[in-house]
Amino acid sequence: MFNFAAFDHTSHSPSLTEIVEAEQAQRIVDFCFITNPYFPPKQFVKKMQMALPRLVKQYPASNQNVLQHTVAQYLQTSAKNIVAGNGSSELISILLKHSQYSLAVPIPTFSEYIEQIPNKNQLHLFQLPKNEDYKLCVDDYVHFIRQHQAQAALIINPGNPTGQLLPLSEMLRFAEACKHLHYIIVDESFIDFSAVEIPSIVPYIEQYKNLVIIRSLSKHCGIPGLRLGCACTGNQEILQLFSNYVPVWNINTIAEYFLKELPNYTKEYNTARQKIMADMQFLYKKLSEISGLYVYPSSANFYMLRIENGLTASELQRILLERYHLYVRDCTNKIGLDNRHIRIASQGRKKDALVVVALREIMNN
Repeated sequence: MFNFAAFDHTSHSPSLTEIVEAEQAQRIVDFCFITNPYFPPKQFVKKMQMALPRLVKQYPASNQNVLQHTVAQYLQTSAKNIVAGNGSSELISILLKHSQYSLAVPIPTFSEYIEQIPNKNQLHLFQLPKNEDYKLCVDDYVHFIRQHQAQAALIINPGNPTGQLLPLSEMLRFAEACKHLHYIIVDESFIDFSAVEIPSIVPYIEQYKNLVIIRSLSKHCGIPGLRLGCACTGNQEILQLFSNYVPVWNINTIAEYFLKELPNYTKEYNTARQKIMADMQFLYKKLSEISGLYVYPSSANFYMLRIENGLTASELQRILLERYHLYVRDCTNKIGLDNRHIRIASQGRKKDALVVVALREIMNN
């Protein structure tokens, strides 16, 4: 029995345990929530399990110093530029709720960047072109920002839900053209899956002081339940804003332990990244062969698909859940999209094959 009413109460997707009972949730493959299926490795998880009795009896650190140095090592930047968050959503909320600047946002996008702005009159929504696969053109976006006199701007790179990647050269061209803005948010929550050599703009935060990089370690490292994210910037005003509003003990002891251990698993992490990139090529080939679906190119660990056989996204999502026990993202509530788009996050080649078979059967019928 599925609780489809749960979809009516959130702009995000309800977790499986909100839709079905916990026991039944274990039999459903979750292609909706974006994560890393190959990390953390079993030995890392076992080490955390052994430490759990001790960790649940301890308070986490009351300052961010240790966390900053660990995240800085991961991002290869200075610890003084880092803020750790209870998921990236905590940092997005702080930045947008306490900022007085109007914000340009390309749509479709991650809904938090729209919802967390208290005054919607400060939002300038830039519609990405449907007939160009929702690709972001830097020149058009810069023109829009200047035309609407926006004071800040967002780029998610790769995009969510589109998966579209702007090359680093284009990101730097945008940063140069928008040096006048109070800040530029660059959400890089999926960039580790875009190339072996990660094309991050983090090394340029000292050159462009208005850059604020948002990262979700939940996505990169496959630990969404631990709620880990970070912000990286060379802007002292923004760092002070985070310092003022990030609560004490915002990172729990289990997440803190994970961060401290993470540098010991760098090799395993990079292996996992490359496996995902290989899986994505396989998944694209298989999905593209299915008549009735259009697969958008992606440089993230998910694909957005347009349904072209008459089904709506919610109808297809429901069929996959009820008949196949597969959960995909219905993108209907993404501002800037119609009701014919779904998103599928790769869960490893073996599980990805299940959704390919199911979609092929549904489309053929």
